[in-house]
Amino acid sequence: MTRKAKHSSALSEKEGVPPQKAVSETATKKIQAERKKTPSPAQLVAGILNGDKTALSRAITLVESTAAKHQLLAKEVIEGCLPYANNSVRIGITGVPGVGKSTFIEQFGKLLIQQNRKVAVLTVDPSSSISKGSILGDKTRMEDLVKAPNAFIRPSASGDSLGGVARKTREAIILCEAAGFDTIIIETVGVGQSETAVHSMTDFFLLLKLAGAGDELQGIKRGIMEMADAIVINKADGDNIKAAKLAKTEFNRALHLYPPKESNWIPKTLSCSAIKNEGIEEIWELISLYFSETKSNGYFSEKRKQQNKFWLLQTIENRLNSEFFRNPEVKKELEKQLKALDKNTTTPFEAAEKVLSKKNALRN
Repeated sequence: MTRKAKHSSALSEKEGVPPQKAVSETATKKIQAERKKTPSPAQLVAGILNGDKTALSRAITLVESTAAKHQLLAKEVIEGCLPYANNSVRIGITGVPGVGKSTFIEQFGKLLIQQNRKVAVLTVDPSSSISKGSILGDKTRMEDLVKAPNAFIRPSASGDSLGGVARKTREAIILCEAAGFDTIIIETVGVGQSETAVHSMTDFFLLLKLAGAGDELQGIKRGIMEMADAIVINKADGDNIKAAKLAKTEFNRALHLYPPKESNWIPKTLSCSAIKNEGIEEIWELISLYFSETKSNGYFSEKRKQQNKFWLLQTIENRLNSEFFRNPEVKKELEKQLKALDKNTTTPFEAAEKVLSKKNALRN
């Protein structure tokens, strides 16, 4: 029986020459061992205060962890950094998906770095309600800004946190300020009018809008529009320039319908093209004017006090929520009531009452 000749496929690959090892195995193992070491809170704080981005990243990861042992360590890191915080300006940027937030932030961040500012960008990516995962691809979109020595970009998953921000965004702001970043930019998930939590942790709230996408009608709605300190019509280029001018006029009219702000600041509407890097300088001039006016009339420091109060209440709420659902007896009763709901032998309200009463009984 003759052996059939082997026919090489067009998809097959010839065995190539193995590349030379650029790093010795000993050095590789040493690097891997160093990465596995968990630095102490004191080491992380020291690294952050020295402007070490690696220490800053590891500290934020520690803060975002839900593990009980990590939360204790994170508390020490935050307490060590608190005396060095509150020395920056915090800018929140929001807008509908596709409005060009990441492109705008990259151009905006590069402008600030040219003016000798240190910029930290905290981006929030939506988490899947099915897989619970998140892409965290904002660093890829800001490929020029991420290379800048005076820039730091940290993407975080929104998780089950509402309001457009991640659960530990406030803590991340403190760590970035302690690391010497004087401008903190928070890019939100971009879900629309319900995205207002970022307003409670920033000094200036910028709303990005699109022209010709039905957004003009949102100008008469309350909610996120009321909170905006400025509205920017992005993608004002090419065939969209005329629509952008019209949208700018419509939004300026709508802003006059709102009551005066506590800051006495009158919100303004600007237009820009982030992709062409046009109109970005005017936006920073407007933001700088806002900071100058609010610092002189005392509103800037007053808003920081309000941010701290909101943070206190949010921290209490998060702690109570965490402790409640971690309680073994509550878990047991909750499981029981969920089964009862499946069998239609109880109502959601009655089941909730029984679970809550279990916690109250344990407290007594």
